[in-house]
Amino acid sequence: MRRMKIRSYAYTKGPDEIKFKDGSRWRHPYRVKNSYQLDMYEKVSREAVEKAGIEMSDIDLIIVASAGMVQMIPCTAALLQERIAPNSGIPCMDVNTTCTSFITALDVASSFLVTELYQRILIVSGDLVSHFINPNQEESFRLFSDSGVAFIVETTKENKGILYSKQETWSEGAHTTEIRGGLTAYGPSLYSEDTKEDFLFDMDGKSVLMLTLDKLPKMLKETLQHNNIQLSDISKIVPHQASRALFIVERKLKLKKGQLINYFEELGNMVSGSVPYTLGLAMDQGEIKEGDLILLIGTAAGLTINCMLIQL
Repeated sequence: MRRMKIRSYAYTKGPDEIKFKDGSRWRHPYRVKNSYQLDMYEKVSREAVEKAGIEMSDIDLIIVASAGMVQMIPCTAALLQERIAPNSGIPCMDVNTTCTSFITALDVASSFLVTELYQRILIVSGDLVSHFINPNQEESFRLFSDSGVAFIVETTKENKGILYSKQETWSEGAHTTEIRGGLTAYGPSLYSEDTKEDFLFDMDGKSVLMLTLDKLPKMLKETLQHNNIQLSDISKIVPHQASRALFIVERKLKLKKGQLINYFEELGNMVSGSVPYTLGLAMDQGEIKEGDLILLIGTAAGLTINCMLIQL
């Protein structure tokens, strides 16, 4: 076990509710130039620090775990530090496995904590996804919500932490979810009315689902076998709220009723904020409690799949 405990957390969502046939989505109004993403990050970071009863100076590392950076350079974590801890020297880094970035960041953070390189780490996730979705692609346009989520994790002597983590990437799904334009492969200077959809999110949802249903059950089986546990030993499963197809995943994995937390109708797909927002909300609502054995699972562009078993 990589011993680690959650000290505090906070979350927020886009201010405007948009209702679709499969639920509510929460988004910011479109502005070509805006500070929405950093505004969300600053809000939840300050709330998490206040709830933890500490000072910002007590944070040893800032990790921003998101799919979409605020700008190309510098890392988004440095831009966040400028707001919440200027002149502090707190090290900063970004982690990006798109929708599973928070799980990957927990993996990275726990490794730092067990070596005692750092004692307390702020992880911030969430995306301003409303600004890069394509209104002409109805399948994906109705899925997404904006969010910001902060978790503070720290070292502990208690029997808490990460029991197991596994990440796999299946690149046959690399082009099923992508934004082609904006960086070196398809530079900003190529943007025009004719090419603008290359700079927006593009998804083949059916292909993503089929590949997920093929790979995820095998990963779950390996997770259970490696830890010598049964599926029934897991209190709750916190999935990336990818789409309304969560019920298909639930059936494919043969989960018992209520074991998989599903907030998709209320929140939509929050990209990198999806897993941590779901986790925080479930803890606040009493669905997840201290002492529970939980499993974080998610799929991301790549196609990347993450499983993480945590003792709370």
